[in-house]
Amino acid sequence: MKRCSTIFLKISVIIIGMPVLALCIYGFSWLAHNPVNPDYVLILYPIVIGMYVSTIPFYFALFKAYKLLCYIDKNEAFSQSSVNTLIFIKYCVTIISLLYLIIMPFVYLLADKDDAPGLIICGMVFIFASMVIVFFVAVLQRLLQDAIDIKMENDLTV
Repeated sequence: MKRCSTIFLKISVIIIGMPVLALCIYGFSWLAHNPVNPDYVLILYPIVIGMYVSTIPFYFALFKAYKLLCYIDKNEAFSQSSVNTLIFIKYCVTIISLLYLIIMPFVYLLADKDDAPGLIICGMVFIFASMVIVFFVAVLQRLLQDAIDIKMENDLTV
C-alpha cells in the first residue's frame, strides 16, 4: 500500500509539471507576441518574464518533492536529508512568492489600463497559495525534525 501511494504521488508530481511546461512553451510566448492592445506590450513583458523565471524554482521544488518521495520509498523519511529537502522546497516556494510579489505592480498597471480589477485578485492568488505552501512545509519540517530528535533520543537510550 505504501509503495503504491508513493508511485501515485510520483506520477502526480510528473503530471503537475507537464501543464506548466506546456504553458511555458506555448502560452507565455503566445501572450507576449499577441497582446490584446499594443499599448500593453511594455507592461506585459515584465509579467511574462516574471512568470518564466518563476518556473525555475517551481521545477526545482517539484524535483525535490520527487526526491522526498524516493526517500520515503527507501524508508529514509525520518532522516536529516528529508528535512533538508523540505527546507529547499520552502526556499523555492518563497522565491516563487517573492517573484509574483515583484510582478504585482505591473499587474496593477495592466488592470488599471484595462479596467479589470479582478486581474489583481488573480495575481494575488499565486502569492497567497505560495505562502500557504511555505507555512505548511515549515510546519511539516518542524514536525519531521522533532520526530528525528525523538528517534535519536530513543536510539541513545537503548
